[in-house]
Amino acid sequence: MEVMSDILRAIRVVGSVYFCSQVEAPWTKTFQDLDYASFHMIRRGACWANIDGQIEKLEAGDLIFLGPGQNHELSSQSPEKGKPDLNDTTLLLCGSFSFSRAATTPLMDVFPRITIVRDKDFANHPWLRSTFDQLSAEYMSQGPGSELIVNKLTEIILVELIRINFGREQSSPFLDALNDKRISRALQLLHDNPEQSWTLESIASQIGMSRAAFANRFSSLVGQPMFGYLTNLRMQKAQELLRESLLPIYEIAEQVGYESERAFTLTFKKHSGTTPKRFRTQ
Repeated sequence: MEVMSDILRAIRVVGSVYFCSQVEAPWTKTFQDLDYASFHMIRRGACWANIDGQIEKLEAGDLIFLGPGQNHELSSQSPEKGKPDLNDTTLLLCGSFSFSRAATTPLMDVFPRITIVRDKDFANHPWLRSTFDQLSAEYMSQGPGSELIVNKLTEIILVELIRINFGREQSSPFLDALNDKRISRALQLLHDNPEQSWTLESIASQIGMSRAAFANRFSSLVGQPMFGYLTNLRMQKAQELLRESLLPIYEIAEQVGYESERAFTLTFKKHSGTTPKRFRTQ
C-alpha cells in the first residue's frame, strides 16, 4: 500500500457533527477542555474566532479546524477594540474528530493546531465543498441512516484536510522524507512488509545507499531511527489485528515480525502500556 494511504488509514478517526443551526446576534459559543479536535464551517453569515488570543474573522464559506485540546471561542461580538460586532444571522456547522488509535503517526506532527480554509480556497477543492453540502443536508434531514452517513463523511473530511495541509506545509522533515526518492522508497518497503527482518544494510542496498548514509538521512528526515519507526509501524499493525481479528496472539506476533510471543508481548507492553491480551479485551 502507498505510504500516505497506509498512514491515513491508520489514524482511525471517529468523526461526528454536534451542531448545525442558525444563531442570532449577539451570540457566543465557548469550547474549552476538549479532548478531541474540532471544526466549524460558516454556512451563512460571519463570526469572530478567538484561539488563545489569535483573532480570525470567519465569513460565509470559511472553515476552521482546531487540533485536539485547542480552546477557542466563536462569537458575533468583537473580541478586541477596533473590530466591529457582527449582526448577521449566522448558520454554523460544528463537528469533532476523536482519534481512537494509541499508536503515533508522523502525520499528526505535521498537522498544525489551526487550519483555516477560506471560501475562495474551496475552488481548488470542489469535492470537499460538496462533501460539506451533503454533510449539512444529511445532518438536517435526520432520516434513516443519517447518523452513520454524517459520521463517515466527517471522517473523510479529516483525511482531506490532512491532504490539504500536505500541500501547504513546506517545512516538515517528514514531508521531505515522502518527497525524497530514496527515503520514500525505504518507507514503502517498511509499510509493505513490516514483518520482514529488515536491517539497515538490507534496505540501504535496495535503495542504492550506504548503510551509514541511509541511517543518517532516514533519522534526519523522518525524525527517528529506522528501527524506531519500524517498531511503531509493527505495533500499529498489531493493534489493528487485535481489534479486528480473532487470531491468537502468537500468530499476530508472527505477522508483525516477532519470532516469539514473549518478545512481542514485552515490546507491545512497553509501547502501549498494556499487554496484547488486555488491549484486546479493552
